[in-house]
Amino acid sequence: MTSDLSWMLEDIVQNVPRARHAVLLSADGLPRGATEDLDQKDVGTISAAMAGMQSLSRATAHFAGTAKDGQWSQTIIEFSHGWIFLIGAGQGAYLAAAAEPDVDMQQISFRMHRLVARLGNNLTSAPRVRADEGATGGAGEAARHEATSGSGFVLPALDRAIAEVRGARHAVLLGGDGLPLGATAGMPRDLADTISAAMTGIHAYSRVTAQFAGGVEDPSWRQTVIEFSHGWIFLIAAGDGAFLAAAAEHDCDIEEFTTRLHEVVPELTAQSPRVGGAADV
Repeated sequence: MTSDLSWMLEDIVQNVPRARHAVLLSADGLPRGATEDLDQKDVGTISAAMAGMQSLSRATAHFAGTAKDGQWSQTIIEFSHGWIFLIGAGQGAYLAAAAEPDVDMQQISFRMHRLVARLGNNLTSAPRVRADEGATGGAGEAARHEATSGSGFVLPALDRAIAEVRGARHAVLLGGDGLPLGATAGMPRDLADTISAAMTGIHAYSRVTAQFAGGVEDPSWRQTVIEFSHGWIFLIAAGDGAFLAAAAEHDCDIEEFTTRLHEVVPELTAQSPRVGGAADV
C-alpha cells in the first residue's frame, strides 16, 4: 500500500464531521491507500467488494437510459448505521468513503471530489468512467427482443407507481434467488433477467461493505443508488428476500421517486407469492 496516498486520504476523515474511513483502490480490487484506523485485512475485503460494485454498477447503464455517451458518476449505499460512497479517482482507480448516518452528504461529496483532483498527480485521467465500458448488453440490443407480456409478469401496481412520477422509466421486482418476479409493461424480458442478476450481485457486495460503514452487531441495508450522467438506478429491499430495482431519468424528482417505490412495496409483495428466499437484508 502506498503510504503517501494513504496520508492524503486522511483529508476526508479529518475535515468532514462524521466521516469514518476512506479507501483508494484499483479497478481490479487492489488497495492503493487507506485511512490509518482500518485493519489491513478489512482494507483488502473492502477494496475487492468495491471493485465488484463499480463493475456491476457500470454494467447496468442501459437500464438507466439509452444515452450513447452516458457516464457512471457514483454509487451510494445506505445502511441504518451509515453511508458508503464510491466515485472514480482516475484511470483504473476508485475512491470509497464511509460516514455516519447524519453526515453532510454535500460536504463529503465535495471533499471526495477535491481529493480526486489532488490525487491527479499520482493517478492520471478523468475520474468519470464511460458507462458502456464493461456493460453487458445494451438498450438497443434489448429493445430488439420481445418485451415483457402475459399475465403474471407485468405488475400493474408497479406500472402505476412508475407512471405517477415524471422521469421514471421502468422497474423490476426480483426474488432472493436473483430471478425476476415481475416488471413494468414494455420492459424487455432479457433486460429484466440481466438486471435481476446484476442487482443480486450489487446487493451481495453492498452487504459485504456493512462493516466499512460502521461496526454494529446487526447491520441493516436500506438501499443502493447508482448515478449516471443520463439517469439513476435504485435498489431497495422489498421484504422476505425480495428486491425492487427501478430506473429514472437524471432530472427525475429523486425524493418523490423513492417515496413512491417504498409505498408500492407492500402491494407488490402481497401480489407476488413467490417473494422470499435466502437473502437477508
